[in-house]
Amino acid sequence: MTPETTAPAPSRADQLRAAAPSLVPAFTGGLFWTTKILTTGAGEVASDYLGRSAFAVVEVGLAGVLFIGAMVAQFKATSYSPTRYWLAALMVSVFGTSVADIVHVVLGVSYVVSTSVLAVLLAVVLTSWRRSEGTLSIHTVNNTRRQRFYWSTVMITFALGTAAGDMFARNLDLGYLWPGVLFTALILLPLAGWRIGLNAVGCFWTAYILTRPLGASFSDWAAVEPDRGGIGLGAGPVALVLFVAIAAVLVLTEVVERAARRTAIECDLEELDAA
Repeated sequence: MTPETTAPAPSRADQLRAAAPSLVPAFTGGLFWTTKILTTGAGEVASDYLGRSAFAVVEVGLAGVLFIGAMVAQFKATSYSPTRYWLAALMVSVFGTSVADIVHVVLGVSYVVSTSVLAVLLAVVLTSWRRSEGTLSIHTVNNTRRQRFYWSTVMITFALGTAAGDMFARNLDLGYLWPGVLFTALILLPLAGWRIGLNAVGCFWTAYILTRPLGASFSDWAAVEPDRGGIGLGAGPVALVLFVAIAAVLVLTEVVERAARRTAIECDLEELDAA
Protein backbone atom coordinates (compact mmCIF):
# COMPACT_ATOMS: atom_id res chain seq x y z
CA MET A 1 0.00 0.00 0.00
CA THR A 2 1.21 3.49 -0.77
CA PRO A 3 1.20 5.97 2.08
CA GLU A 4 -1.76 8.34 2.14
CA THR A 5 -0.85 11.82 0.96
CA THR A 6 -2.31 14.87 2.58
CA ALA A 7 -2.43 18.46 1.42
CA PRO A 8 -0.01 20.78 3.23
CA ALA A 9 -1.56 22.65 6.12
CA PRO A 10 -2.38 26.27 5.28
CA SER A 11 0.07 28.83 6.61
CA ARG A 12 -0.87 31.22 9.39
CA ALA A 13 -0.99 34.05 6.84
CA ASP A 14 -3.39 32.06 4.65
CA GLN A 15 -5.59 31.34 7.66
CA LEU A 16 -5.70 35.01 8.63
CA ARG A 17 -6.57 36.04 5.07
CA ALA A 18 -9.38 33.49 4.91
CA ALA A 19 -10.75 34.63 8.26
CA ALA A 20 -10.62 38.37 7.42
CA PRO A 21 -14.05 39.99 7.22
CA SER A 22 -15.50 40.82 3.82
CA LEU A 23 -15.09 44.41 2.60
CA VAL A 24 -18.48 44.32 0.86
CA PRO A 25 -21.95 43.64 2.31
CA ALA A 26 -22.23 40.22 3.91
CA PHE A 27 -25.94 40.68 4.67
CA THR A 28 -28.04 40.75 1.51
CA GLY A 29 -31.54 41.06 2.90
CA GLY A 30 -34.26 43.54 2.10
CA LEU A 31 -32.23 46.65 2.98
CA PHE A 32 -29.43 45.59 0.62
CA TRP A 33 -31.73 45.06 -2.35
CA THR A 34 -33.73 48.21 -1.61
CA THR A 35 -30.55 50.28 -1.59
CA LYS A 36 -29.30 48.57 -4.75
CA ILE A 37 -32.48 49.39 -6.67
CA LEU A 38 -32.48 52.98 -5.39
CA THR A 39 -28.85 53.51 -6.46
CA THR A 40 -29.54 52.14 -9.94
CA GLY A 41 -32.53 54.43 -10.34
CA ALA A 42 -30.61 57.43 -9.00
CA GLY A 43 -27.68 56.71 -11.30
CA GLU A 44 -29.95 56.57 -14.34
CA VAL A 45 -31.76 59.88 -13.80
CA ALA A 46 -28.68 61.68 -12.42
CA SER A 47 -26.79 60.71 -15.57
CA ASP A 48 -29.66 61.96 -17.74
CA TYR A 49 -29.72 65.23 -15.80
CA LEU A 50 -25.97 65.74 -16.18
CA GLY A 51 -26.06 64.86 -19.87
CA ARG A 52 -28.65 67.55 -20.64
CA SER A 53 -26.86 70.31 -18.75
CA ALA A 54 -25.08 73.14 -20.53
CA PHE A 55 -21.98 72.03 -18.65
CA ALA A 56 -22.43 68.33 -19.42
CA VAL A 57 -18.78 67.60 -20.21
CA VAL A 58 -17.56 69.27 -17.00
CA GLU A 59 -20.23 67.59 -14.88
CA VAL A 60 -19.60 64.13 -16.32
CA GLY A 61 -15.89 64.70 -15.76
CA LEU A 62 -16.63 65.63 -12.14
CA ALA A 63 -18.68 62.44 -11.80
CA GLY A 64 -15.65 60.54 -13.08
CA VAL A 65 -13.41 62.16 -10.46
CA LEU A 66 -15.91 61.31 -7.71
CA PHE A 67 -16.10 57.75 -9.03
CA ILE A 68 -12.31 57.36 -8.83
CA GLY A 69 -12.28 58.90 -5.35
CA ALA A 70 -14.99 56.52 -4.12
CA MET A 71 -13.12 53.54 -5.54
CA VAL A 72 -9.82 54.60 -3.96
CA ALA A 73 -11.54 54.99 -0.58
CA GLN A 74 -13.13 51.55 -0.92
CA PHE A 75 -9.86 49.83 -1.84
CA LYS A 76 -7.92 51.56 0.94
CA ALA A 77 -10.45 50.49 3.58
CA THR A 78 -9.62 47.75 6.03
CA SER A 79 -13.21 47.12 7.12
CA TYR A 80 -16.69 47.25 5.63
CA SER A 81 -18.71 50.46 5.89
CA PRO A 82 -22.24 50.61 4.43
CA THR A 83 -21.93 54.33 3.66
CA ARG A 84 -18.55 53.99 1.93
CA TYR A 85 -19.65 50.91 -0.02
CA TRP A 86 -22.92 52.39 -1.26
CA LEU A 87 -21.25 55.68 -2.18
CA ALA A 88 -18.92 53.66 -4.41
CA ALA A 89 -21.88 51.73 -5.87
CA LEU A 90 -23.77 54.99 -6.48
CA MET A 91 -20.81 56.52 -8.33
CA VAL A 92 -20.48 53.35 -10.40
CA SER A 93 -24.13 53.81 -11.33
CA VAL A 94 -23.89 57.53 -12.17
CA PHE A 95 -20.57 57.47 -14.03
CA GLY A 96 -21.13 54.02 -15.56
CA THR A 97 -24.49 55.08 -16.99
CA SER A 98 -22.89 58.19 -18.51
CA VAL A 99 -20.20 56.08 -20.17
CA ALA A 100 -22.79 53.57 -21.44
CA ASP A 101 -24.82 56.42 -22.95
CA ILE A 102 -21.72 57.85 -24.63
CA VAL A 103 -20.95 54.45 -26.18
CA HIS A 104 -24.44 54.36 -27.73
CA VAL A 105 -24.97 58.04 -28.63
CA VAL A 106 -21.44 59.07 -29.65
CA LEU A 107 -20.00 55.80 -30.98
CA GLY A 108 -23.30 54.51 -32.37
CA VAL A 109 -23.04 51.04 -30.85
CA SER A 110 -26.48 49.41 -30.78
CA TYR A 111 -27.98 48.17 -27.51
CA VAL A 112 -28.21 44.64 -28.92
CA VAL A 113 -24.47 44.58 -29.66
CA SER A 114 -23.45 46.17 -26.35
CA THR A 115 -25.73 43.80 -24.39
CA SER A 116 -24.19 40.78 -26.13
CA VAL A 117 -20.60 41.96 -25.70
CA LEU A 118 -21.13 42.82 -22.03
CA ALA A 119 -22.74 39.45 -21.34
CA VAL A 120 -19.66 37.69 -22.76
CA LEU A 121 -17.34 40.00 -20.82
CA LEU A 122 -19.23 39.28 -17.60
CA ALA A 123 -18.84 35.53 -18.18
CA VAL A 124 -15.09 35.99 -18.75
CA VAL A 125 -14.62 38.00 -15.53
CA LEU A 126 -16.66 35.57 -13.41
CA THR A 127 -14.76 32.61 -14.87
CA SER A 128 -11.42 34.29 -14.17
CA TRP A 129 -12.54 35.13 -10.64
CA ARG A 130 -13.58 31.54 -10.00
CA ARG A 131 -10.35 30.09 -11.38
CA SER A 132 -8.17 32.54 -9.48
CA GLU A 133 -9.90 32.44 -6.09
CA GLY A 134 -11.80 29.16 -6.10
CA THR A 135 -14.99 30.94 -5.10
CA LEU A 136 -17.32 33.75 -6.15
CA SER A 137 -18.71 34.22 -2.66
CA ILE A 138 -19.27 37.82 -1.56
CA HIS A 139 -18.49 36.69 1.99
CA THR A 140 -14.79 36.31 1.17
CA VAL A 141 -14.11 39.57 -0.69
CA ASN A 142 -11.45 40.44 1.87
CA ASN A 143 -8.35 41.40 -0.10
CA THR A 144 -7.36 43.69 -2.95
CA ARG A 145 -7.36 41.01 -5.66
CA ARG A 146 -10.86 39.82 -4.81
CA GLN A 147 -12.07 43.40 -4.62
CA ARG A 148 -10.77 43.94 -8.17
CA PHE A 149 -12.81 40.97 -9.38
CA TYR A 150 -15.84 42.06 -7.36
CA TRP A 151 -15.92 45.67 -8.55
CA SER A 152 -15.13 44.66 -12.13
CA THR A 153 -18.18 42.41 -11.97
CA VAL A 154 -20.28 45.19 -10.43
CA MET A 155 -19.30 47.68 -13.13
CA ILE A 156 -20.02 45.21 -15.93
CA THR A 157 -23.41 44.27 -14.42
CA PHE A 158 -24.35 47.95 -14.24
CA ALA A 159 -23.40 48.47 -17.89
CA LEU A 160 -25.12 45.23 -18.92
CA GLY A 161 -28.29 46.14 -17.06
CA THR A 162 -28.26 49.60 -18.63
CA ALA A 163 -27.89 48.23 -22.16
CA ALA A 164 -30.51 45.51 -21.62
CA GLY A 165 -33.00 47.95 -20.10
CA ASP A 166 -32.56 50.46 -22.94
CA MET A 167 -32.88 47.65 -25.48
CA PHE A 168 -36.27 46.69 -24.05
CA ALA A 169 -37.44 50.30 -23.72
CA ARG A 170 -36.27 51.64 -27.08
CA ASN A 171 -35.48 48.85 -29.53
CA LEU A 172 -38.62 46.92 -28.57
CA ASP A 173 -40.62 50.14 -28.11
CA LEU A 174 -42.03 49.08 -24.73
CA GLY A 175 -41.62 52.44 -23.03
CA TYR A 176 -40.50 52.51 -19.40
CA LEU A 177 -43.33 51.30 -17.17
CA TRP A 178 -43.86 47.87 -18.71
CA PRO A 179 -40.15 46.94 -18.76
CA GLY A 180 -40.11 47.92 -15.07
CA VAL A 181 -43.00 45.55 -14.40
CA LEU A 182 -41.28 42.85 -16.48
CA PHE A 183 -37.98 43.14 -14.60
CA THR A 184 -39.84 43.15 -11.28
CA ALA A 185 -41.29 39.78 -12.23
CA LEU A 186 -37.95 38.49 -13.52
CA ILE A 187 -36.09 39.38 -10.34
CA LEU A 188 -38.38 37.03 -8.42
CA LEU A 189 -36.95 34.09 -10.37
CA PRO A 190 -33.45 34.07 -8.78
CA LEU A 191 -35.13 34.56 -5.39
CA ALA A 192 -37.30 31.52 -6.04
CA GLY A 193 -34.27 29.60 -7.31
CA TRP A 194 -32.33 30.40 -4.15
CA ARG A 195 -35.29 29.30 -2.02
CA ILE A 196 -35.43 25.89 -3.68
CA GLY A 197 -31.69 25.34 -3.36
CA LEU A 198 -30.18 26.47 -6.65
CA ASN A 199 -26.65 27.87 -6.65
CA ALA A 200 -26.68 30.87 -4.29
CA VAL A 201 -23.86 32.71 -6.05
CA GLY A 202 -25.52 32.39 -9.46
CA CYS A 203 -28.87 33.54 -8.04
CA PHE A 204 -27.20 36.53 -6.35
CA TRP A 205 -25.46 37.83 -9.46
CA THR A 206 -28.52 37.24 -11.64
CA ALA A 207 -30.60 39.35 -9.26
CA TYR A 208 -27.79 41.93 -9.10
CA ILE A 209 -27.90 42.36 -12.89
CA LEU A 210 -31.70 42.62 -12.96
CA THR A 211 -31.81 45.41 -10.37
CA ARG A 212 -30.18 47.75 -12.87
CA PRO A 213 -32.90 47.79 -15.57
CA LEU A 214 -35.57 47.48 -12.86
CA GLY A 215 -34.51 50.63 -11.02
CA ALA A 216 -33.68 52.51 -14.21
CA SER A 217 -37.03 51.71 -15.86
CA PHE A 218 -39.10 53.05 -12.98
CA SER A 219 -36.92 56.13 -12.46
CA ASP A 220 -37.09 56.94 -16.18
CA TRP A 221 -40.85 56.42 -16.13
CA ALA A 222 -41.14 58.93 -13.28
CA ALA A 223 -38.80 61.44 -14.93
CA VAL A 224 -39.55 61.54 -18.68
CA GLU A 225 -42.29 63.54 -20.34
CA PRO A 226 -45.77 62.03 -20.91
CA ASP A 227 -45.24 62.02 -24.70
CA ARG A 228 -42.33 59.61 -24.08
CA GLY A 229 -44.39 57.34 -21.84
CA GLY A 230 -43.52 58.85 -18.44
CA ILE A 231 -45.24 61.05 -15.89
CA GLY A 232 -42.95 64.04 -16.38
CA LEU A 233 -41.51 64.77 -12.93
CA GLY A 234 -38.10 65.58 -14.39
CA ALA A 235 -34.71 63.91 -14.01
CA GLY A 236 -33.40 66.41 -11.43
CA PRO A 237 -36.31 66.15 -8.95
CA VAL A 238 -36.47 62.35 -9.25
CA ALA A 239 -32.72 62.07 -8.65
CA LEU A 240 -33.00 64.32 -5.58
CA VAL A 241 -35.81 62.21 -4.11
CA LEU A 242 -33.83 59.02 -4.71
CA PHE A 243 -30.69 60.48 -3.11
CA VAL A 244 -32.69 61.39 0.01
CA ALA A 245 -34.21 57.88 0.06
CA ILE A 246 -30.76 56.31 -0.22
CA ALA A 247 -29.49 58.41 2.68
CA ALA A 248 -32.46 57.36 4.83
CA VAL A 249 -31.99 53.66 4.04
CA LEU A 250 -28.26 53.93 4.76
CA VAL A 251 -28.94 55.38 8.21
CA LEU A 252 -31.27 52.48 8.90
CA THR A 253 -28.70 50.00 7.55
CA GLU A 254 -25.99 51.38 9.83
CA VAL A 255 -28.30 51.00 12.85
CA VAL A 256 -29.37 47.47 11.94
CA GLU A 257 -25.85 46.22 11.18
CA ARG A 258 -24.38 47.73 14.34
CA ALA A 259 -27.08 46.01 16.36
CA ALA A 260 -26.33 42.72 14.56
CA ARG A 261 -22.60 43.02 15.28
CA ARG A 262 -23.30 43.88 18.92
CA THR A 263 -25.57 40.83 19.24
CA ALA A 264 -22.92 38.59 17.67
CA ILE A 265 -20.28 39.85 20.11
CA GLU A 266 -22.60 39.26 23.06
CA CYS A 267 -23.31 35.72 21.88
CA ASP A 268 -19.57 35.03 21.57
CA LEU A 269 -19.00 36.33 25.11
CA GLU A 270 -21.81 34.16 26.45
CA GLU A 271 -20.27 31.09 24.78
CA LEU A 272 -16.89 31.91 26.34
CA ASP A 273 -18.47 32.30 29.77
CA ALA A 274 -20.29 28.99 29.37
CA ALA A 275 -17.05 27.26 28.39
